[in-house]
Amino acid sequence: MSNIQLPAVTPKRPPWNKGRLMGQKRAFLPRHVWAIRARLEFAGNLRDLALLNLAIDSKLRGCDRVRMKVSDVAIGAAIKERATVIQSKTARPVQFEITENTRKSITAWIGAPQMAGCACLFPSRIHASDHISPRQYARIVKDWVRMIGLEPSGYGTHSLRRTKASQIYRKTGNLRAVQLLLGHAKMDSTVRYLGVELEDALAIAEGIEL
Repeated sequence: MSNIQLPAVTPKRPPWNKGRLMGQKRAFLPRHVWAIRARLEFAGNLRDLALLNLAIDSKLRGCDRVRMKVSDVAIGAAIKERATVIQSKTARPVQFEITENTRKSITAWIGAPQMAGCACLFPSRIHASDHISPRQYARIVKDWVRMIGLEPSGYGTHSLRRTKASQIYRKTGNLRAVQLLLGHAKMDSTVRYLGVELEDALAIAEGIEL
C-alpha cells in the first residue's frame, strides 16, 4: 500500500468585503450637509462640526484629513483663509479654501478645553496615537449618515471629498478647476472620479422627450 501524501488543505478565509456593498460612494447633497450640520450644532459637538466643515472645504482624502495639524489651518489665534497640505498618496501639495463658517467652527474647536496643548487638529483619545485614525473617522461619518436617515453602505469618508467638487462641476462645468482642487495629476482621473460622462449623458437624456 503506497503512502500518497495529499496536499494540505488550507481553510479559506471569507472575503473581507463579503456582504458589503462595494463601489464608489455617493457625494452628499447640500441638504444632507445642512441636516448633519444642524444636528451637530444642536448637540454642541464642536469636534465633529469642525471635522465636517473642514472635510467639505478641504476635499482631502481621509488619510490626509485626520493627520492635519493645528498649524496647517491656524496662525496664532487666526484661522487661515487658504491652507496647503501635502497629499500622502501623491506627495503633491494641494491648496484649499477655508470658508467663514468653517473658520468659525475651527476657532470654537481649537478653543475647547480638550484641545489645550494639542498639535493635532483632531487628536485621538488613545494615548498610542496622536490623531484619530482613518478607521475611526470612517465610523464617525457612518454615525452622521445614520443620524439623518441615509443608508450607511452608500456613503463614506470619500463622500465628503466628492461633495463640494461635485457641486462645483455641476454649477460651472469646469473640470480643470475640480482637477486642481482635488489634486489629481491627470484629467482622466477627475472624469472617472466624478462620473462626468455618465452624469452628462443622463442630463442630456432627461432633456429630451419623445
